[in-house]
Amino acid sequence: MRIAIVGGGAAGFFSAIHVKENYPLAHVVIFEKSQKVLSKVKISGGGRCNVTNGCTDVKELSEAYPRGARKLRTAFGVFSTKHTMDWFESRGDGLVVQEDNCVFPKSQNSQTIIDCLVSETQRLGVVLRTGIGVKGIRKVASQIQLNFIDSEEVFDRVIVTTGGSPK
Repeated sequence: MRIAIVGGGAAGFFSAIHVKENYPLAHVVIFEKSQKVLSKVKISGGGRCNVTNGCTDVKELSEAYPRGARKLRTAFGVFSTKHTMDWFESRGDGLVVQEDNCVFPKSQNSQTIIDCLVSETQRLGVVLRTGIGVKGIRKVASQIQLNFIDSEEVFDRVIVTTGGSPK
């Protein structure tokens, strides 16, 4: 199975890692249009990387978002803030929860989180291709074709993790 991840941010890396953990034989490629990956992680929390929220009570956390509480409870039932903290800590990246429930790496340096995500993708054999922006996506029979400036590639699955866009 060939799987493309469009977007080289935290969500793209995390998606690629989980795909490879669940489907080890899959060929997974992350496409990032810029030359740098995880750039928002680098500056998050003033360069310390605010990893997640320290509130581990799903009901309490979801109540902070009344319009999306039901969807958040569903999502956090699958993978919660506690799961996130356990995931990083199980890879040797200790975390600290501040009084305001912000969670940062013990190192107080976002590079710790970047190194963890990059290391995991390398360990699992995820391919990283930077400087390659996706110009279009279209279904071709039972597959999905990604169009680039001067080429295209076909995948069985595509995960789009590009975040918001002002366009």
